[in-house]
Amino acid sequence: MAASNERLISAREASRMLGIRLASLYAYVSRGQIRALPDPADPRARLYRRDDIEALLERKNRQSRPAAAAATALDWGMPVLTTRLSSIAGGRLAYRGRDTVALAETASLEEIAALLWDCEAVEFRGQIAKPVSSAGSPIDRAVAALAGELPTAAPAGPPTLRGQRAGRLIRIIAVAAADRWLADGPLHESIAATWQAPAAADVIRRALVLVADHELNASTFAARVAASTGAPLAHALVAGLVTLAGPAHGGATGRVSALLEEAARLGDGAAAVDARLRRGDDLPGFGHRLYPDGDPRAKALIAAFDIGSLERSVADAAETTTGLAPTIDFALVALERRFRLPRQAALALFATGRSVGWIAHALEQTRSGQLIRPRAMFTP
Repeated sequence: MAASNERLISAREASRMLGIRLASLYAYVSRGQIRALPDPADPRARLYRRDDIEALLERKNRQSRPAAAAATALDWGMPVLTTRLSSIAGGRLAYRGRDTVALAETASLEEIAALLWDCEAVEFRGQIAKPVSSAGSPIDRAVAALAGELPTAAPAGPPTLRGQRAGRLIRIIAVAAADRWLADGPLHESIAATWQAPAAADVIRRALVLVADHELNASTFAARVAASTGAPLAHALVAGLVTLAGPAHGGATGRVSALLEEAARLGDGAAAVDARLRRGDDLPGFGHRLYPDGDPRAKALIAAFDIGSLERSVADAAETTTGLAPTIDFALVALERRFRLPRQAALALFATGRSVGWIAHALEQTRSGQLIRPRAMFTP
């Protein structure tokens, strides 16, 4: 999605706004803090995103006022901890410095787990009983299935043993979330087979890789907080799962499904988008604050299969009307609908894939030995 000309400024204007020399401006560009685009009127010149410059100024302003920086840190604000696991910069997501979209071309979730858990090899194996009840959401079932594992200590010892123990927990979550028995083998193939959608196996593989981690999102933060207290790994996973369930997080897949169902009833994606906006409702599955030019995970996943015409019409109408591009939530639901997967399969895949990241963050937090304990500011 191209930036409007009104939000692009010259190098001289950008430097003036920041109060710096041109050489310093280029340093910000090289670090990915300010994006530069070709000037259509002069191929030798570059234009700079005013939004990036305003955001940089705001960050500098917060840093000069420690109390203000602290007050906004937990609301898409300044980083509050360090990690070697994933990063979001310049519109790209990376796992341990490796581009996630590129990894999704060939990697399996098992390989991503080995990368994030720092293990040589990982398999999600073991005889796991299917949940007694199929009631509730994929997350409800996964939490219930983990109940029997709660006394399990956080994985320790050599990386091979760590991978085996953590891999079993991933399989427990996958079986419960999918609500089916899973055969041994690569997880994406097992899930596709049990859902009787073998044609979806490769797209499921990509989806699981793309959602495996996403820096310090709400569910990952919850998992890290639990791990920081010394809670066992299974407890940290439960914390991540129940946080993912919220409609402002992974539960957004349910809201996307409702939007697409409304479009199906109206028989027109544009009409559904217009109706939502006229009611003053937001558009679930569109626009991400960390990706002003569009969620690269959604773009990569949607490119991997033939999205349905209804889903395409909704996406096109949303982008034309609001300028917002699809998020991974929309892409997961489009995958669910395209391959006629079970209802809430999108959430099941999200929970299963993201569990790999929660384990990685819990292990990293445990190794740090730091208790996460923010302070509150009392206001009468």
